Amino acid sequence: MAENITQHFTSRDQLASAAGGWCFDHSYTRLPSILYEQVQPEPVREPRLVYLNDDLAASLGLDPSYFEHSAGIAELAGNSVPDNAHPIAQAYAGHQFGGFTMLGDGRAIVLGEQLTLSGERFDVQYKGSGQTPYSRRGDGRAALGPMLREYVISEAMHALGIATTRSLAVVATGEPVFRPEPLPGAVLVRIAASHIRVGTFQYAAARGNRSTIQALADYTIARHYPDCEADDRPYVALLEAVARKQAALIAQWVGVGFIHGVMNTDNMAISGETIDYGPCAFMDQYDLNTVFSSIDSMGRYAYGQQPRIGHWNLARFAETLLPLLHDEQEQAIALAEESLEVYVRHYQERWQDIMCAKLGFQQSSSDAVSLVQDWLKALQESKADFTLGFAALSDSDEAVEELLGQYPELRVLIDRWRAQVVGQDTPMEHVRQHMRAINPVVIPRNHLVEEALSAAQDEQNVEPFQQLLDAVTKPYNYDDAPERYRVPGPLDPTYQTFCGT
Repeated sequence: MAENITQHFTSRDQLASAAGGWCFDHSYTRLPSILYEQVQPEPVREPRLVYLNDDLAASLGLDPSYFEHSAGIAELAGNSVPDNAHPIAQAYAGHQFGGFTMLGDGRAIVLGEQLTLSGERFDVQYKGSGQTPYSRRGDGRAALGPMLREYVISEAMHALGIATTRSLAVVATGEPVFRPEPLPGAVLVRIAASHIRVGTFQYAAARGNRSTIQALADYTIARHYPDCEADDRPYVALLEAVARKQAALIAQWVGVGFIHGVMNTDNMAISGETIDYGPCAFMDQYDLNTVFSSIDSMGRYAYGQQPRIGHWNLARFAETLLPLLHDEQEQAIALAEESLEVYVRHYQERWQDIMCAKLGFQQSSSDAVSLVQDWLKALQESKADFTLGFAALSDSDEAVEELLGQYPELRVLIDRWRAQVVGQDTPMEHVRQHMRAINPVVIPRNHLVEEALSAAQDEQNVEPFQQLLDAVTKPYNYDDAPERYRVPGPLDPTYQTFCGT
């Protein structure tokens, strides 16, 4: 490893704050310059604050009231930047639906790394702020609807306890963006542990510069996996740490029925956060083959394919690290393959733990795993709702009977479940109390998301968005969640989600 990798980082007490509480470091720009380009956001015609995440702002050390006024809104829109910001667009590559492409931030700009009062470090990024050197003939802009989708679903994921980038604000631009039809434009301000992706390493590797790969790896260790620095094989340790993070993340996605929709390697964050909410959605009826993304015609990123794709993406990450793993290529490949097995084992362990807990089991015994597998098979065969199937078991005997009224074929499995749960010698009410803490009763239902986005986009009415946001950020609210947020909408087999670019 390179020495003194912590020299990348400046502490908060060494930095001056700007208006509103911005306190930026720029450690990423101390990496080789081929990894980014300095760029300025393009001003917009008429910035209007649509939504501000007050709680997130405060946790970042920002003053939410500052962003209610013109100077703060101008900064959120990119019409001006804070005094201590040095905006960059990051370079990266990626396998998009299996095909390798050189990419980069085509419509995103990182302002800097906000240092919180507790010393945490978060990237602050504009999304939809205009063209960059990586725009590839794109307009660099974003539409209001997709930016609000990212806001509400990323906040729902955060409330579910799943690692995710978050949304600080959405600002309408007062300008149209042209997709198949003109749409109102917007800028999203995104917060991330970092924006280092598998594709970032692929970009460095494609440029054929070992020193750049090593600098990026050392930086990633220092920023996200400092324990790896002391390991005898720090880059093997890095690969295994990332593998464990991704295994845990995707197991959580599967546990709540989330479908990312576009798991390209450029959309896989090394930090282990969910990133890039494009054609994402939550599954209603349980089906391993569920696909909503309009661009995933072959089902590469279907719900049930996500664990396999996570492994495939990690293999691409491992390929970039081969020069660092060992001087002999055969030895390097053997180490990479061994490390990738960490993902397979860890995913299976995390999936079993999550799914067994969802059925109220204190540990993932073979009998519990067998019931999980049979329960999921029964849900698929009956075309029952995934979220409400688990939520009914978690709620009450009355809720179970209501579920059986719709899907009587589940009775045999539910009777077997009751017998096995009671066999743990734990009162059912205590079992259900734990189940209600892991099984959401409210998710961002597709029809409600579309309803909220249409109202905001077509009528400038954010009230449905506010109501939806309030509901999905309390996903375990079994007692008080309004009924309309607890039930699936009408089944629409033609429903699709779109990337927004």
